[in-house]
Amino acid sequence: MSWSLEPIGILHSCYKEKFAVPRQPGLAPSAYATLELLPPYNQPLCVEGLEQFSHLWLTFVFHQNLEQGWKARVRPPRLGGNKKIGVFASRSTFRPNGLGLSVVKLEGVDCSKGVKLQLSGIDLVDGTPIVDIKPYLPWADSLPQATAGWAPETPALLSVHFSPLAEKQLTTHKDGQQLKQLLIEVLSQNPRPAYQQTDPERIYGVLLADLDVRFRYPADNRLEVTELLPGRS
Repeated sequence: MSWSLEPIGILHSCYKEKFAVPRQPGLAPSAYATLELLPPYNQPLCVEGLEQFSHLWLTFVFHQNLEQGWKARVRPPRLGGNKKIGVFASRSTFRPNGLGLSVVKLEGVDCSKGVKLQLSGIDLVDGTPIVDIKPYLPWADSLPQATAGWAPETPALLSVHFSPLAEKQLTTHKDGQQLKQLLIEVLSQNPRPAYQQTDPERIYGVLLADLDVRFRYPADNRLEVTELLPGRS
């Protein structure tokens, strides 16, 4: 028995690559995206009433991982990248059907040309295919008494700082203050692979929004943005 899925929309995200995408939704509230619905779903009738909800569930495809297949046991970054657990006890991207689930904030619905949903708090890379949308219902979907196994608490955040050069570059950017907040929220999640040791001289790079962001780790719990180069929009 098998089924086929087709995308109902494509996500245009501020995350231009997988590296540094937060591992859960909502951890970077300033992260933004536009969900563009595809024909025949890009008609206003399909989203009638959606504006009444503050948050949405998105079912999506891990499209950049499909060719690598799935694994019965995976290494969650939260456990240091060394300990293995079963794939169904994790939120690994290497899943049998390549499907993911994410809750996002709905900022607006634009039906002027087709249908576009403005979203925030996302954890999805640019170009992600969306296969379903459902309203988030707090009285049904929020379970404060639930337990969280090997991930009982929010991960500890890094302290994010900016070099004088990076600060100056932000002041000349048209969205400098918003970008600074986005960078703090994203980079404080510690995008570096868990198995890597701190090397103060190593420079990392990530494409975020319209920037190529360069940063380093002066200490284990500290990250410094060293330079902001033009990326791709």
